[in-house]
Amino acid sequence: MTYLRGFIPWIAYGVVAGFADWRWGALSAFVLSVVLILIDRRSGMKVDAQILEISAAVFFAVLTAVAFIAPHSGVEDYDSCLAFGWLALTSWLSLALRMPFTEGIAKREVPQEYWNSPRFKRVNVVITAAWALAFTVTCAVVTVVYLLGLDDSLDIAAQVAGFVVPVMFTNWYRQRAVGAAQDA
Repeated sequence: MTYLRGFIPWIAYGVVAGFADWRWGALSAFVLSVVLILIDRRSGMKVDAQILEISAAVFFAVLTAVAFIAPHSGVEDYDSCLAFGWLALTSWLSLALRMPFTEGIAKREVPQEYWNSPRFKRVNVVITAAWALAFTVTCAVVTVVYLLGLDDSLDIAAQVAGFVVPVMFTNWYRQRAVGAAQDA
């Protein structure tokens, strides 16, 4: 479940923005992402294990600036679309650069002797692709919900599914990969 740590700023944004204000949600998410990066850097964590945190810091730095400079800009109305779109972009870009964001995270739990194996690489490409697809679909669904003015419960359900489905897939696929490695 180490990979969920990278989503802490995103979750914090949703909670703080929901209960307080989007400006404070953006600022708290930015601060949390920077704190996570600093903690990891001090413990010797490499950048490849911080792709989500770095991505969050960039996204929330921009969102915080917009939120405080132009709080009535309308960006708040599309914050979920933008967030899932950004996460999708981060995921797809990490795949295109052959640095699947899950690989660095997996290195926190998997012994180093497996890091260069084709199986380890393939598992992380598949898992990152699943997250990228989930983020892309969630972005599209949330955008349609907003554009059509549909009920907020659909928005919430789509966002929850956008995290729960890839978490379930990741857990299942990792267990499948471990089982296959043990059988080999």
